This record gives sequence, structure tokens and C-alpha cells, in this order.
Amino acid sequence: MIPSMRVSITLALVALIVAGCGGGGRGRHRPSPSPAAIPTAAAAPATVRPTVQIAGIVAPYQNVAISSALSEPTDSVDVLQGDVVHRGETLAVLDTTDLRASLAAAQSSAASSDARVSQTQYQAQLNIGQGGNQVQSAQASMSQAQQTLKNDQANLTRYQNLLTSGYVSQQQVDQQRTTVRNDQQQVNSARASLESAALNQRVNGSYQSGLQAANVASAQADAASAHAQAEQISAQIARAVITSPVDGVVVNRNLNPGEYPGSRTLFTVQQIDPVYAELNASSSDVFRIRRGAGVSISVAGVNAPPYNGRIDAVLGQVQPGSTNFTVQAIIANPGFRLKSGMAVTGTIDLPTVSGVGIPATAFLDDSHDSIMIVGADGTAKVQKVAELGSDGKTSVVTGVTTGTKVVSNGQLGVTPGQQIAGN
Repeated sequence: MIPSMRVSITLALVALIVAGCGGGGRGRHRPSPSPAAIPTAAAAPATVRPTVQIAGIVAPYQNVAISSALSEPTDSVDVLQGDVVHRGETLAVLDTTDLRASLAAAQSSAASSDARVSQTQYQAQLNIGQGGNQVQSAQASMSQAQQTLKNDQANLTRYQNLLTSGYVSQQQVDQQRTTVRNDQQQVNSARASLESAALNQRVNGSYQSGLQAANVASAQADAASAHAQAEQISAQIARAVITSPVDGVVVNRNLNPGEYPGSRTLFTVQQIDPVYAELNASSSDVFRIRRGAGVSISVAGVNAPPYNGRIDAVLGQVQPGSTNFTVQAIIANPGFRLKSGMAVTGTIDLPTVSGVGIPATAFLDDSHDSIMIVGADGTAKVQKVAELGSDGKTSVVTGVTTGTKVVSNGQLGVTPGQQIAGN
């Protein structure tokens, strides 16, 4: 009896439920769906300053390889690899014992050359003065010989007249004629001496030209050469102190005390304030980026304030035939926190763009060429656009007009034809 009662009660309950459901269905009407509440925004005039993010690495501003042409042993090395150095700071000192001995000899030779210059100048003064005296003496001898010849010629004429009258003998006339011939020879000899003295005077010249001036100039040139040799050795001694030409970090030390420098690189110093950020850019990036544009650099994986700088160069293709380009940014690096080889991301300012603005989130996909708008009938429609620029919040596009209602978030899954109740 008990099982039969349970079955009957169960069937009665089922019948009641079915009847209730059937009755409810016959007496109720489903309401039509209301428009979905989707965030929208009106397209409006806007001006944005777009940016572009490009990854790259840090590179030193200068990579200075330091060597030495001296063949002297190393006396001391004052830095280690990794040390921060400043411009003019001593890195190493070479032994200059041999060079100092050579310098002393060269300075002595220069002093001797200076003395030789003085000696030559005095000798030139003496020779020039003696040359003038010789000319004057020869002129006096010439004048005296001519006067003697003139007197003896007059006596010869007088003797010849007296010979006719019988007052002198032929022998006296012949003797006088011999005297006149001797006088003529004396005149010729005096003339030759005068010409020789004059020639010597012209050859000796003055202090500005001639043999003596040339002798002085030669001595002065020898002295200058001796001084130059001493200065060259002095410069070599100065170069024996090897210093850093820049502020930076010693990244390579290849010299120890006692070693000879040879032709190898002794130190490599990297100047890393400022530094370069070598950013790997595409063709579209290079087309938009301008030299001098502002840039901020963030180190990958580090939560730290960005480093600011400017674009120093927009370079051509990395390799012939490739589509990879390099954008070079120069970044201040106080404290040398940025190291060569660090991975960084650069955010570069692009030229300002003005036009019709929409929310940057309105695009339907990453191609940024289509959005969803709301038509006059309140339904959603796909609209093709072209993005001119974006600052991350607002995008300036073509393809829509001011006042067009745009679905603010293109990723909400709104479908064409869907009724939109914008807010």
C-alpha cells in the first residue's frame, strides 16, 4: 500500500506543475529587447602630439682607444677596469730616464747652436766692416797711383822738350819713359785691387743680404733645428704621462707596470654621459621621425624615471637591401646609470596633427582603419577611417565628420545593425 500511495502523490504533483506551466505560457507576452547601453562619443576637432615607441640598446657617446707611440717601459698604472675617470686624469706613466738624458743632450746642443749664431753675427759684422775698409784703401791706392802716373807723364813730356834743346840726355828721357810704364802698371794693379775689394764687398753684402747674411741665417736655422729637437724630446716626455681624453669609464686595461706599450691598445675609455640610444626603426617610423624631436628612454624591466633627450640622427638602412633602420637618440646620463648594451625603449615625439578626433579605443582592430558609428536611426554601422596620429587617448582620423557619434570602445563586440543607446 505504501509504495502505491507514493506513486500516486508523485503523479499528482507532476500534473499540477505541467498544468501551471501551460497556463502561464498561454497568458504572458515576451517584451521586445531594449537598445543596449553602449558608451559613445561625438567626433570633435582635436590636436594631438603623437608618439612612437621603438626598442633599442644603449651605446657609448665615444669609445676611445688609447695607445702610445713611445718605446719606454711602464713605470705605473693608476686605474683599473671599471674605474670612472675624468678628462686629463692620469691612467699610466712611462719611465722617461732615457728621454730625459736625450733632452739634456739636445738642450746642450741648442745652447751651442745659439752661441754659434752669436759668433757668426759678430764675424759677419767684422767682415762687412773690413770689406768697406778694403774698398776705401784700394780707392786711395788707385788715386795715388793715378796721380803719380800723371806727374811722371808730365815730366816725360818736359824731358822730351829739353832733349830737343840739348838740356837733358836721351838716357834721362828713356829712364823717365820707363818710370811712366811702371806707373801705368801700378795704376792697373791698383784698379784690379779696387775691383777685387768692391767684389768682396758686394759678396759680403749687408746684414739683410749677401754672404754674411746667409751665414747668419744658416747658423740661426741650425739653432732652430737644435731647439726643435729638444722640444720634440720634451713633448715625448710629456706624452709619457698617459691621460684620459674624456670623462668616462675604463672598460679595457691592457697595460701593467714594467711592460712596453708596443702598438697595442693600452686602454679603452667609454664616454657615457651623454650616451646614444640606438633604436631599431621601421620604414614608417623613419618616415615620421624628425631630427631634434624629443625622446624619453626607459630601461626594459626597470621601474625608474625615464631619461630625456633628443633625436640626433635618423640613419639609413642598417644593411644594403634591408628594411631595418637606426634612429640615434642622444641622452643625458648623469651618474652613469645607463650602461652600454642595456635594452631600452624610446618614446619619440612626432609632429603635431590636427583634425577630427575620436577616442583612441574606438578602433575595431589593430589596423586602426575601421570604427563603429551610430547612425541617425540608432543602429551601429562600420565606418572606414584612416588614422593620422594619436597621443594614446585621442586619435585624429579622416573618414568621419565632426559630430559623428562613435562607439568609444571598439572591442565591446558591437555588431552592425545593433540598436545603440549611447550615453
